[in-house]
Amino acid sequence: MMTLAESLASSERIVFLTGAGVSVPSGIPDYRSKNGLYTGRENPEYLLSATCLRNEPDKFYAFVRDNMYYPDAEPNAIHEKMAEIERRAGKKVTVVTQNIDGLHEKAGSRNVVEFHGSLYRCHCQKCGMTVRSEQYLESDKHENCGGIIRPEVVLYEENLPEEAINGALAAITKADLIVIVGTSFKVSPFCNLTDYRKSGSTVFAVNQELLRLPFQYTMIQDDAVSIFKEL
Repeated sequence: MMTLAESLASSERIVFLTGAGVSVPSGIPDYRSKNGLYTGRENPEYLLSATCLRNEPDKFYAFVRDNMYYPDAEPNAIHEKMAEIERRAGKKVTVVTQNIDGLHEKAGSRNVVEFHGSLYRCHCQKCGMTVRSEQYLESDKHENCGGIIRPEVVLYEENLPEEAINGALAAITKADLIVIVGTSFKVSPFCNLTDYRKSGSTVFAVNQELLRLPFQYTMIQDDAVSIFKEL
């Protein structure tokens, strides 16, 4: 059986499926671990719901502003190595990420499907105007029309953008190699993407927590930063 490095070298079409664990080494907390964003909070899913944004926008804004933005965070070895692999001649690489922090793009990855959107794209819900995230962090009220600004992330109760689903499936269905990194791979529909892999594709999972997937794959239960540094 080939190693991850050998599979990356021999594959022409590669998809990385990444989750919160990829950004933890950059200082961005995940959601449900012991020190995660949800720890010690009552009903955190509500605070990130469409209902909260609609009915209690001040509460939604305070939670997002104070707990989710890390504009000074820098890509780590995982982001950087994925971007490097994409730059290699003849490689078609797509990153499909659950993360909303923009670090894959910051590292230089060009072909990124942001499955749950991005904190760094914002717009006014009243007039539709695009708003810089820096402006949103100063106020959620649009200075032009007084409308409520929101980041373009998928909230609880909202549907995924069709563009994100189509982009992810287009990459998955053609991939020779799929590498799952830094995710428990339990959140649907992200965890269902591998159902659409083509016959004969190879799947690796790199994660500190053991994944149990209903198909043949190679599990690397280790620190992803160490694994990617060695590639």
